[in-house]
Amino acid sequence: MRIVVVSDNHGDRQIIDKLVNKYEGKVDGIFHCGDSEFVADDPLISKLYIVAGNMDSATFADDLVKQIGTQTILLTHGHLQNVNSGLLTLQLFARSKQANVVLFGHTHQLGVVQTNGILFLNPGSITYPRGQYAAIGGTYAVLTSDDQMNHVQYYDRELQPIDKLQFTFTK
Repeated sequence: MRIVVVSDNHGDRQIIDKLVNKYEGKVDGIFHCGDSEFVADDPLISKLYIVAGNMDSATFADDLVKQIGTQTILLTHGHLQNVNSGLLTLQLFARSKQANVVLFGHTHQLGVVQTNGILFLNPGSITYPRGQYAAIGGTYAVLTSDDQMNHVQYYDRELQPIDKLQFTFTK
């Protein structure tokens, strides 16, 4: 499985269009973790798995579960699981959905951790990054997964890999 994960573009439609043009048909899905601020009839929506963020006015689901191979992916923005205060509520929510991969945004800070057999991946904000890696100017992630490992590679807005931001987790 290979997927693209992006979040929090806050109306920057051009960067999402750029990602779709690069990856559509080359990955198993492009997952948007919310705060796209797309209008409801934007044709880009049909090319994404997308959920509602706290800034979205279009009608998207609050969360989405997608099965790809052996991966059960939970897609959510994270504001309803209080991710600014930690991952405990999100972890409990993931267990209730029997997910082994959780994709979320909201914090605008990239991060990835694998805990109790569940991979939690925040791609950071593609447009308004915060935290330690804000100077990169926006990030997204590509998750490659097989039966033995999860590999996460972060990329910048120029669609270039960031060497120091790649992580591999054994299952």
